[in-house]
Amino acid sequence: MTRLSLLDLSPIIEGGDAALALRNTRDLAQHAERWGYHRYWLAEHHNMTGVASAATALVIAHVAAATSTMRVGAGGIMLPNHAPLIVAEQFGTLAALYPDRIDLGLGRAPGADQATARALRRHLGDSADTFAQDVLELQSYFRPAHAGQAVQAVPGAGLAVPVWLLGSSLFSAQLAAELGLPFAFAAHFAPAYLAPALALYRARFRPSAALSKPYAMICVAAVAADTDDEARHLFTSLQQQFLALVRGTPGPLKRPVDSLDGLWSSAEQAHVDRALGCAMIGAAPAIRQKMADLRDLYQPDELMVTAQIYEHAARLHSFEIVSSLA
Repeated sequence: MTRLSLLDLSPIIEGGDAALALRNTRDLAQHAERWGYHRYWLAEHHNMTGVASAATALVIAHVAAATSTMRVGAGGIMLPNHAPLIVAEQFGTLAALYPDRIDLGLGRAPGADQATARALRRHLGDSADTFAQDVLELQSYFRPAHAGQAVQAVPGAGLAVPVWLLGSSLFSAQLAAELGLPFAFAAHFAPAYLAPALALYRARFRPSAALSKPYAMICVAAVAADTDDEARHLFTSLQQQFLALVRGTPGPLKRPVDSLDGLWSSAEQAHVDRALGCAMIGAAPAIRQKMADLRDLYQPDELMVTAQIYEHAARLHSFEIVSSLA
């Protein structure tokens, strides 16, 4: 059976605030653990008024403290924004507090617009892509320290925090294969490269101390409800969120609407439809069939689901339905 996990973008809803979003994240995590989700990840986004998980390590601690068995981690930390040592110390601290429960997923994108990326990284004028070197440096801080080592991660050294590479194109798939790391593909917003990325990763995988054979996870949006019509209604919040991203006007998660007719152009609709092409929408039978189709097509070792749903109760119900179908 394919493992089932959950990605929470800790949505700030229209009319709500970050405090509410973080309380909802904690509540969802506690329910997810009871429903049997294998891991619970949070993502780093900056300057996004609809996302409360910018300080991702802190939110991971918030979730890990509220749960006891489920793995908790980053999906992901945008490594170009940080010195590898800082990330190693943060996740070493989390691993010391919550042994054998912490995951570290790494992304190559900034998780922000260019102005925000510049605010995060004052050296942004340096165009060199050092992601691969930074991943190797970060991994080195999790190995046992050796005599005479000039720089150590404390906590961190010797804790062997599991490192994943995340991607929405071929770059991270190739690097994950070369380094022998597990790979997670972001099909919840970039499904176009899903098949070639998984094929590349599996074909070029080299066993490592971390992993003896390829391990691939795919993340998809999932909005489930008691009826197909209700699920489609709830899904309009996510569609509006993507529409705002297309327009460069991100904001809090909006209430669902009866129809998006008149709210978007045909070109905007096509763009949103492409981005959400792997989404699973509907009542239990439709979700079950879509999950089966994804598994048949891509043979993932693990499936991760995410849902941007305005009403917290409806969001809980959606994840509960999905968990019952795993």
